[in-house]
Amino acid sequence: MSRPMNDDEVLNEMNKMVAFIKQEAMEKAREIRVKADEEFAIEKAKLVKQEQQAIDAQYEKKRKGTEVAQKIAQSTLTNKSRLKLLHRREEHLEELFSTTRNLALGLAKDDGRYVQFLEGVIVQGFLQVLEPSVTLHCRKRDVAVAKQAAEGAAKTYKDLSGRDVKFAVEGTLGDDGAGGVKLVSGSKRITLDNSLDERLRLLEDRMLPEIRNDLFGANPNRKFYT
Repeated sequence: MSRPMNDDEVLNEMNKMVAFIKQEAMEKAREIRVKADEEFAIEKAKLVKQEQQAIDAQYEKKRKGTEVAQKIAQSTLTNKSRLKLLHRREEHLEELFSTTRNLALGLAKDDGRYVQFLEGVIVQGFLQVLEPSVTLHCRKRDVAVAKQAAEGAAKTYKDLSGRDVKFAVEGTLGDDGAGGVKLVSGSKRITLDNSLDERLRLLEDRMLPEIRNDLFGANPNRKFYT
């Protein structure tokens, strides 16, 4: 039969129980701490990855924005340079045509050459109109010269076509023009502009592509040629 424990024995057993409970609590606390550290590390890695992805996305967005801005700036600069170049080219062409017009004005001041020129364009006009009567319109100051040229042109026209032509000369063109004549048939159905201004304009239109090519070279953007 067991005897009851004395006070010292009871105290010793209680101390053992307390030590056991304390050890169990420490083990449990260590497990909780380890698990918490693992979960913290996982959550930390997840947050770091999310932030890294956000930073990468923001950087990529800024990089693309910078590239777009650079392309826009480059395109703007290229367009400005191209427009400046085109403007300078147009200025050169205007200078060229202005020089040509001045030469034409010089032709009108040389009576001998001018009569020869007028006779040629009047013959050409007679042959195109092919009517028995034609009115020639010229500058007021060119009336006498135009009549002289028309007389020679009528004879040449007779030799070439076998037809006679009656003509009248009127000084109705503005004196600010370069010269030449306009022909109107007697029936008034045909008008032929052989003024120097019109002939220069037509020449500019026809020769402009060739002049551009001669002065500035072939257009690299042009794909088709007629």
